[in-house]
Amino acid sequence: MPTAPNWTFLESLSPTEQAVDYWHSCQHLAAAHARNPRWFETYRDILRHDGVEKVIRALRYLHDTAHRAGKVERELAFFRKNRKRMRYRALKDKRLAIGSGVVEAANKMLITQRMKRSGMRWRIPGGQAVLTFRALIKSGRFESAWEAMFNAAHRRPPQMTTTAP
Repeated sequence: MPTAPNWTFLESLSPTEQAVDYWHSCQHLAAAHARNPRWFETYRDILRHDGVEKVIRALRYLHDTAHRAGKVERELAFFRKNRKRMRYRALKDKRLAIGSGVVEAANKMLITQRMKRSGMRWRIPGGQAVLTFRALIKSGRFESAWEAMFNAAHRRPPQMTTTAP
């Protein structure tokens, strides 16, 4: 399978600190063996603390013994493909987030609360303008961005000189 465009972009920014959201991985783990909650809880903890390789071994075993091997095979492929992005213990040791809750909360604060107020209707250009300014304000970069926009808007094109033939 080819790499998704978002992973390609993220790899260009930071090839060593990519992670699949832990809770997203847990959803895949639960889908592999939905009939046994105890199995899921055990391997969810193993995934978080001991590593994805043990989970892959368990999924391989489950695949070999399961009646619904197709479903397990899909989930096994997901874990194999993303194993390098599931180093949750190493990420936690570096005090990095393993879930996307922080990003989702920021999205809610920055976008949802501003764009979905009672009676508001936005078209794409107007909504994008509001969100751009709000992002600049919330990130503390408004002043420098405003200065850059002002300078760009007030630059005069170079004077052209013409000479008579």
